[in-house]
Amino acid sequence: MDGDLQHLPEDIPRFIDKINEGYDVVCSWRKTRVDNLFARRIPSRIANWLASKISGVDIHDFGGGFKAYKAEIIKELHFYGDMQRFIPAFASQQGAKITEIPIENIPRPYGKSRYGISRTYRVFFDLITLMFLLGYMTRPLHFLGKAALANFFLSAFISAYILYDRFVYKVPIMVGHAPLAVLAAVLFLMALIFITTGLIGEMMCRVYFESTGTKIYSLRKIYHKAALATD
Repeated sequence: MDGDLQHLPEDIPRFIDKINEGYDVVCSWRKTRVDNLFARRIPSRIANWLASKISGVDIHDFGGGFKAYKAEIIKELHFYGDMQRFIPAFASQQGAKITEIPIENIPRPYGKSRYGISRTYRVFFDLITLMFLLGYMTRPLHFLGKAALANFFLSAFISAYILYDRFVYKVPIMVGHAPLAVLAAVLFLMALIFITTGLIGEMMCRVYFESTGTKIYSLRKIYHKAALATD
Protein backbone atom coordinates (compact mmCIF):
# COMPACT_ATOMS: atom_id res chain seq x y z
CA MET A 1 0.00 0.00 0.00
CA ASP A 2 1.10 3.56 -0.65
CA GLY A 3 2.67 5.59 2.13
CA ASP A 4 0.72 8.82 1.57
CA LEU A 5 -2.13 7.83 3.92
CA GLN A 6 -4.73 7.66 1.14
CA HIS A 7 -5.27 3.95 1.77
CA LEU A 8 -7.19 2.68 4.77
CA PRO A 9 -5.55 -0.18 6.72
CA GLU A 10 -9.07 -1.33 7.60
CA ASP A 11 -9.34 -2.68 4.04
CA ILE A 12 -6.47 -5.15 4.50
CA PRO A 13 -8.70 -8.00 5.83
CA ARG A 14 -10.83 -7.71 2.68
CA PHE A 15 -7.74 -8.32 0.54
CA ILE A 16 -6.75 -11.30 2.66
CA ASP A 17 -10.25 -12.77 2.36
CA LYS A 18 -9.93 -12.71 -1.44
CA ILE A 19 -6.51 -14.35 -1.27
CA ASN A 20 -8.04 -17.09 0.93
CA GLU A 21 -10.76 -17.58 -1.70
CA GLY A 22 -8.04 -18.73 -4.12
CA TYR A 23 -6.99 -15.56 -5.94
CA ASP A 24 -3.29 -14.89 -6.50
CA VAL A 25 -3.49 -11.11 -6.96
CA VAL A 26 -6.09 -8.78 -5.46
CA CYS A 27 -6.12 -5.23 -6.85
CA SER A 28 -7.75 -2.16 -5.42
CA TRP A 29 -10.24 -0.18 -7.46
CA ARG A 30 -10.50 3.50 -6.62
CA LYS A 31 -14.08 3.55 -7.89
CA THR A 32 -14.75 7.11 -6.75
CA ARG A 33 -11.56 9.12 -7.09
CA VAL A 34 -10.87 12.43 -5.38
CA ASP A 35 -8.07 13.52 -7.72
CA ASN A 36 -8.14 16.34 -10.24
CA LEU A 37 -10.45 15.53 -13.17
CA PHE A 38 -8.24 16.63 -16.08
CA ALA A 39 -4.78 16.07 -14.60
CA ARG A 40 -5.41 12.65 -13.04
CA ARG A 41 -8.79 11.03 -13.56
CA ILE A 42 -9.25 11.35 -17.33
CA PRO A 43 -5.65 10.34 -18.26
CA SER A 44 -5.82 7.51 -15.72
CA ARG A 45 -9.07 6.18 -17.16
CA ILE A 46 -7.63 6.17 -20.69
CA ALA A 47 -4.39 4.49 -19.54
CA ASN A 48 -6.29 1.84 -17.56
CA TRP A 49 -8.54 1.08 -20.53
CA LEU A 50 -5.54 0.68 -22.83
CA ALA A 51 -3.68 -1.48 -20.30
CA SER A 52 -6.73 -3.71 -19.93
CA LYS A 53 -7.04 -4.17 -23.70
CA ILE A 54 -3.33 -4.81 -24.18
CA SER A 55 -2.95 -7.26 -21.30
CA GLY A 56 -6.38 -8.92 -21.38
CA VAL A 57 -6.72 -8.36 -17.61
CA ASP A 58 -10.22 -7.06 -16.90
CA ILE A 59 -9.62 -4.65 -14.03
CA HIS A 60 -10.32 -0.93 -13.73
CA ASP A 61 -7.31 0.41 -11.84
CA PHE A 62 -3.79 -0.71 -12.81
CA GLY A 63 -2.14 2.28 -11.16
CA GLY A 64 -3.45 1.75 -7.65
CA GLY A 65 -0.64 0.63 -5.36
CA PHE A 66 -2.92 -1.05 -2.82
CA LYS A 67 -2.68 -4.73 -3.77
CA ALA A 68 -2.24 -8.14 -2.21
CA TYR A 69 -0.20 -10.96 -3.70
CA LYS A 70 0.62 -14.54 -3.00
CA ALA A 71 4.34 -14.82 -2.31
CA GLU A 72 5.03 -17.45 -4.96
CA ILE A 73 3.51 -15.20 -7.63
CA ILE A 74 5.38 -12.02 -6.82
CA LYS A 75 8.71 -13.84 -6.50
CA GLU A 76 8.40 -15.07 -10.09
CA LEU A 77 8.00 -11.57 -11.53
CA HIS A 78 10.86 -9.50 -12.94
CA PHE A 79 10.24 -5.87 -13.81
CA TYR A 80 12.03 -2.55 -13.64
CA GLY A 81 11.49 1.22 -13.74
CA ASP A 82 7.86 2.28 -13.38
CA MET A 83 6.49 -1.03 -14.63
CA GLN A 84 5.23 -1.94 -11.16
CA ARG A 85 1.87 -0.44 -12.14
CA PHE A 86 1.49 -3.33 -14.58
CA ILE A 87 2.15 -6.14 -12.10
CA PRO A 88 -1.35 -7.61 -12.73
CA ALA A 89 -0.54 -7.89 -16.45
CA PHE A 90 2.76 -9.70 -15.83
CA ALA A 91 1.16 -11.92 -13.19
CA SER A 92 -1.67 -12.83 -15.55
CA GLN A 93 0.90 -13.96 -18.12
CA GLN A 94 2.19 -16.40 -15.48
CA GLY A 95 -1.33 -17.81 -15.05
CA ALA A 96 -2.30 -15.92 -11.89
CA LYS A 97 -5.94 -15.56 -10.88
CA ILE A 98 -6.69 -11.86 -10.50
CA THR A 99 -9.60 -9.96 -9.00
CA GLU A 100 -10.29 -6.48 -7.69
CA ILE A 101 -12.21 -4.91 -4.83
CA PRO A 102 -13.48 -1.32 -4.61
CA ILE A 103 -11.85 0.81 -1.94
CA GLU A 104 -12.44 4.29 -0.61
CA ASN A 105 -10.13 6.91 -2.06
CA ILE A 106 -9.66 9.66 0.53
CA PRO A 107 -7.91 13.02 0.00
CA ARG A 108 -4.21 13.15 0.77
CA PRO A 109 -3.93 14.49 4.34
CA TYR A 110 -0.35 15.75 3.97
CA GLY A 111 2.06 16.72 1.22
CA LYS A 112 1.49 17.18 -2.48
CA SER A 113 1.28 14.62 -5.27
CA ARG A 114 4.10 14.53 -7.82
CA TYR A 115 1.83 12.94 -10.41
CA GLY A 116 0.28 15.12 -13.07
CA ILE A 117 -0.47 15.49 -16.74
CA SER A 118 3.28 15.69 -17.47
CA ARG A 119 3.60 11.97 -16.67
CA THR A 120 1.15 11.01 -19.41
CA TYR A 121 3.83 10.54 -22.06
CA ARG A 122 5.78 8.22 -19.73
CA VAL A 123 2.70 6.07 -19.23
CA PHE A 124 2.19 5.99 -23.01
CA PHE A 125 5.70 4.65 -23.59
CA ASP A 126 5.25 2.17 -20.73
CA LEU A 127 2.13 0.86 -22.48
CA ILE A 128 4.14 0.31 -25.66
CA THR A 129 6.77 -1.54 -23.62
CA LEU A 130 4.03 -3.61 -21.97
CA MET A 131 2.59 -4.59 -25.35
CA PHE A 132 6.01 -5.75 -26.54
CA LEU A 133 6.91 -7.63 -23.35
CA LEU A 134 3.59 -9.46 -23.17
CA GLY A 135 3.23 -10.24 -26.84
CA TYR A 136 6.70 -10.47 -28.35
CA MET A 137 9.29 -10.91 -25.60
CA THR A 138 10.06 -14.46 -26.73
CA ARG A 139 9.42 -13.89 -30.46
CA PRO A 140 10.73 -10.49 -31.58
CA LEU A 141 10.75 -11.60 -35.21
CA HIS A 142 6.94 -11.73 -35.12
CA PHE A 143 6.92 -8.09 -34.02
CA LEU A 144 9.44 -6.80 -36.57
CA GLY A 145 8.20 -9.21 -39.22
CA LYS A 146 4.92 -7.31 -39.55
CA ALA A 147 6.79 -4.13 -40.42
CA ALA A 148 9.04 -6.09 -42.77
CA LEU A 149 6.08 -7.56 -44.67
CA ALA A 150 4.37 -4.16 -44.92
CA ASN A 151 7.52 -2.61 -46.40
CA PHE A 152 8.09 -5.55 -48.73
CA PHE A 153 4.57 -5.57 -50.18
CA LEU A 154 4.57 -1.79 -50.60
CA SER A 155 7.92 -2.00 -52.38
CA ALA A 156 6.61 -4.81 -54.60
CA PHE A 157 3.48 -2.81 -55.46
CA ILE A 158 5.49 0.28 -56.43
CA SER A 159 7.94 -1.85 -58.43
CA ALA A 160 5.11 -3.56 -60.29
CA TYR A 161 3.60 -0.17 -61.19
CA ILE A 162 6.96 1.13 -62.45
CA LEU A 163 7.60 -2.00 -64.54
CA TYR A 164 4.07 -1.88 -65.96
CA ASP A 165 4.64 1.68 -67.17
CA ARG A 166 8.06 0.71 -68.49
CA PHE A 167 6.99 -2.27 -70.62
CA VAL A 168 3.45 -1.26 -71.56
CA TYR A 169 3.77 2.51 -72.11
CA LYS A 170 7.55 2.59 -72.73
CA VAL A 171 8.12 5.15 -69.95
CA PRO A 172 11.82 5.23 -68.96
CA ILE A 173 12.18 4.38 -65.30
CA MET A 174 14.69 7.06 -64.32
CA VAL A 175 12.88 9.70 -66.35
CA GLY A 176 9.28 9.07 -65.34
CA HIS A 177 9.56 7.32 -61.98
CA ALA A 178 12.96 8.06 -60.45
CA PRO A 179 11.61 9.09 -57.00
CA LEU A 180 9.28 6.05 -56.89
CA ALA A 181 12.13 3.74 -57.86
CA VAL A 182 14.27 5.12 -55.04
CA LEU A 183 11.36 4.74 -52.62
CA ALA A 184 10.81 1.11 -53.68
CA ALA A 185 14.50 0.35 -53.14
CA VAL A 186 14.50 2.02 -49.70
CA LEU A 187 11.38 0.12 -48.63
CA PHE A 188 12.94 -3.16 -49.76
CA LEU A 189 16.11 -2.42 -47.78
CA MET A 190 14.04 -1.52 -44.72
CA ALA A 191 12.22 -4.85 -45.02
CA LEU A 192 15.58 -6.66 -45.05
CA ILE A 193 16.74 -4.65 -42.02
CA PHE A 194 13.59 -5.52 -40.06
CA ILE A 195 13.96 -9.21 -40.90
CA THR A 196 17.64 -9.40 -39.95
CA THR A 197 17.05 -7.39 -36.75
CA GLY A 198 14.24 -9.77 -35.81
CA LEU A 199 16.46 -12.79 -36.42
CA ILE A 200 19.20 -11.27 -34.26
CA GLY A 201 16.59 -10.61 -31.57
CA GLU A 202 15.45 -14.24 -31.73
CA MET A 203 19.02 -15.45 -31.21
CA MET A 204 19.59 -13.01 -28.35
CA CYS A 205 16.40 -14.20 -26.63
CA ARG A 206 17.53 -17.81 -26.84
CA VAL A 207 20.98 -16.94 -25.50
CA TYR A 208 19.42 -14.95 -22.63
CA PHE A 209 16.96 -17.62 -21.54
CA GLU A 210 19.46 -20.47 -21.83
CA SER A 211 22.34 -18.65 -20.11
CA THR A 212 20.28 -17.31 -17.21
CA GLY A 213 18.11 -20.38 -16.76
CA THR A 214 15.02 -18.16 -16.97
CA LYS A 215 11.89 -19.95 -18.11
CA ILE A 216 9.17 -18.44 -20.26
CA TYR A 217 6.56 -20.23 -18.17
CA SER A 218 6.00 -21.15 -14.54
CA LEU A 219 4.81 -24.39 -12.93
CA ARG A 220 2.45 -24.20 -10.01
CA LYS A 221 1.93 -27.90 -9.39
CA ILE A 222 3.39 -31.12 -10.78
CA TYR A 223 1.15 -34.18 -10.96
CA HIS A 224 3.03 -37.48 -10.75
CA LYS A 225 1.74 -40.53 -12.57
CA ALA A 226 1.56 -42.60 -9.36
CA ALA A 227 -0.48 -39.94 -7.62
CA LEU A 228 -2.87 -39.72 -10.56
CA ALA A 229 -3.34 -43.51 -10.48
CA THR A 230 -4.28 -43.48 -6.80
CA ASP A 231 -6.69 -40.57 -7.36
